Amino acid sequence: MSKRFNAAHRGRERSRRAVVPLAAVSVLVAGTALTGCGQQRDADVYTVMNSSTDESYHRWDAEAMARCGEQLGVTIEQQSVPAAQVMTKALRMASSKSLPDIVQFDASEMPTFADAGGLVDLRTLGLSTKDIPDGIVDFGSYEGTYYGAARSVNTLALFYNKDVLDKAGVRVPATWAELREAARTLTRGKQYGLALSAGGAEDGVFQFTPFMWSNGGDETKLDSPQVAGALDYWKSLLKDGSLSKSTVNWTQADVNDQFMAGNAAMMINGPWQVETLNTDKSLHWGIARIPVPEAGDDSVGPLGGAVLTVPRTGDAARERTAGRIVACLAGQKEQLTYALNSWMVPANAKAAAVWRERVPELDALADQVATARSRTAKLGAGWSGVSLALQSAFQSALTGQSSEAALKRAQQRATSGN
Repeated sequence: MSKRFNAAHRGRERSRRAVVPLAAVSVLVAGTALTGCGQQRDADVYTVMNSSTDESYHRWDAEAMARCGEQLGVTIEQQSVPAAQVMTKALRMASSKSLPDIVQFDASEMPTFADAGGLVDLRTLGLSTKDIPDGIVDFGSYEGTYYGAARSVNTLALFYNKDVLDKAGVRVPATWAELREAARTLTRGKQYGLALSAGGAEDGVFQFTPFMWSNGGDETKLDSPQVAGALDYWKSLLKDGSLSKSTVNWTQADVNDQFMAGNAAMMINGPWQVETLNTDKSLHWGIARIPVPEAGDDSVGPLGGAVLTVPRTGDAARERTAGRIVACLAGQKEQLTYALNSWMVPANAKAAAVWRERVPELDALADQVATARSRTAKLGAGWSGVSLALQSAFQSALTGQSSEAALKRAQQRATSGN
């Protein structure tokens, strides 16, 4: 993973995130919502807490906040903490009634805070979802209420080494059958045909969702034939020898390292790797949508990224101004600037259209985003339990257990919480 993105927005990587019990969130947040702010604040200074600890992201955010602050006549200060600590930090601040005016949550974590009543409906603060695709609106929503505004989003795609495929006479695969055959053909010597993350963490779940969803599977029924079929497909790639046995331990950063080292001809990964890929001028890579079970099927990937939220502090006036700050930071102009810096896709459709023109090499990524969906759209705060159950299922199925048995146990775990 690139150094730049490693410390910033981990919409797809939660292996280092703490899992906080929903009951604990509810107790802490409810106390804040009922009693209001517990500290005196400078009337013209507003704080945004985010995970932009990397120098580049911190600078880009500081510049955007300075522009929005000048436009709105306020000072906006940035407080950056490691991505894994955003939720726990927000909870500690909630308990001491010292929440910042804006918190940028990973979109998969936002429903937990929203479920506890800790966030303000952005529409009540004047934010509009016009020009934002429905899937991205859902990405920032919980139970139909719009709590989080995304500046940019990401998803997964198929990256491939152009030189390797050309030399082998292999076309870029578009279906599962084509991907399996291409991966077999490209596996030679120390080079595997494909690299992906199937590790026991959120990385692996993030990478499995396009196979599960594109095959008609659903996170509400993990033991369905469609989900089993997707996991069986992964097992077939492993059986063919097209995937390294280390796949069960790899993060998405590891996958990118293997691809850049010439140990994989293709990989499943996201745009956060582009900066690192571009450091090797001899590596000629391309990008395509993730192959689907049958020609004509939709390639449905996961949306990743973070959303800007306004915590419920009890100070209505500050909440309104915080909403104006979010509207500026997530506005069309700022989105485009942010996306061009970070290689992510703007959430705003008009900004995304301009982005396509500016970075045509990533056009396939924008196509993938157009059909992508949020992991938490159906389950909200319940996603974390399903994710943990799937992580265990991968480890079992890819090391010998049948997909059906592994997923049956996963469904039992997801249902019972054990």
